Amino acid sequence: MSVHTSKEFERELRTLRERLLAMGGRAEQQIQRAIDALRRRSDELADEVIRCDAAIDRDEVEIDELAFLVLARRQPVASDLRFVMTALKIVTDVERIGDLAVNIAKRVRELNRHPTEEVYGLMEQLAALVMAALRGALDAFVHGDADAAERVIAGDPEIDVLNTDVIRAALGAASREAHEVGRWLALSSISRYLERIGDHSTNIAEMVIYSVRGRDVRHHHGGEQE
Repeated sequence: MSVHTSKEFERELRTLRERLLAMGGRAEQQIQRAIDALRRRSDELADEVIRCDAAIDRDEVEIDELAFLVLARRQPVASDLRFVMTALKIVTDVERIGDLAVNIAKRVRELNRHPTEEVYGLMEQLAALVMAALRGALDAFVHGDADAAERVIAGDPEIDVLNTDVIRAALGAASREAHEVGRWLALSSISRYLERIGDHSTNIAEMVIYSVRGRDVRHHHGGEQE
């Protein structure tokens, strides 16, 4: 009976991991689709992002239910408990990443009403860094790689700097081109949404370190002190 129960528990943990990875992959696809919508000035792609958000919301509810069921039935300890708690934290960050993809898509639709195809080179750089951070955080979770998670955290300040640069440039352009102020404000909003995705990727990386090493590194990796 003990061996049977142990195998069931392992299967439940494996299912939890697989469901969370699938949700992460879906969120990553949503962000890439939103960035492509920005690059191609595509209402169709933007609409697809908005339409697909419901699947991520369902993932969150189902994964939460599974994690709480494991906690109630198995009462895990040590590394297994840390893994389940990590899953509960990560699922929230991934759902919020999905929401931010929708926000980007909505701003893209606003931008497409303006008669210009210019997209900042800085914005392209920011999007690339954010996608790399999200992929890195999810890969670190897949492989239980705390060192890779630390690299994601170390890259976050560069995302913050680029976000500041994009917003400064956009607001400067808005002050010179009052007739295009809506366009520049939409671009600055997209930049801020991307920066927040970077923050959520950092959160995921921090939870990977907690799961693997049992060490809480939130607020302890060189950030500014209040």
